[in-house]
Amino acid sequence: MNRTVYSIEGKELRSIELDDAVFGLPVNEDVIWYAIHNELANKRLGTASTKDRGEIHGSNAKPYKQKGTGRARRGDKKSPVIAGGGTVFGPKPRDFSYTIPKKAKRLALKSILSLKVQSDTLKIIEDFSIASGKTKELAGLLACFGPGERTVIILKDDDSLVKRAGANIPWLRFLSYNRLRAHDLFYGRRVLLLETAAKNLNAFYSPGGIEPGEGNE
Repeated sequence: MNRTVYSIEGKELRSIELDDAVFGLPVNEDVIWYAIHNELANKRLGTASTKDRGEIHGSNAKPYKQKGTGRARRGDKKSPVIAGGGTVFGPKPRDFSYTIPKKAKRLALKSILSLKVQSDTLKIIEDFSIASGKTKELAGLLACFGPGERTVIILKDDDSLVKRAGANIPWLRFLSYNRLRAHDLFYGRRVLLLETAAKNLNAFYSPGGIEPGEGNE
């Protein structure tokens, strides 16, 4: 398919060929959910921790005698049924991360790219850089493509100056063409794809392309 390449002022420049095997697939909603759920699970810290009765600091002595008081039996003050006692089956530190097949991850990312093309929320813009690294310059560029809303910029490389310029824009996210994240890409209301990054994606995610994580950092 052919898509228009825009200048940083928002004017049409030329057209670019996008691979239908990357940007023109039927949207697979199931695998998209699978990939997003995996990313969110891998980000969970799992550091919540509670103390059971064996970890509570206190005496092991019985608070009162076993019989003759008419009250319930008590072994010690650390019992879970007493205020301040241990917790039964409480959370402990754990690892929530898991892996999904690489083919499923690739299909999810291509499905999201295809979805953005179909919904006309993906625009290809000419390569640019922010030499000054200032937020004002980048904000002016983004204003040419509409009001401030959740935006994802897909870079052709790890441009530290562009990322520094966008660090103070809360609704802006940066992704590298070979380090896409399904969650950020899916929920981005506007996706700006650099021209060179678009060409790289054609090769990177086309059939026979290299696997995610094997490209340049």
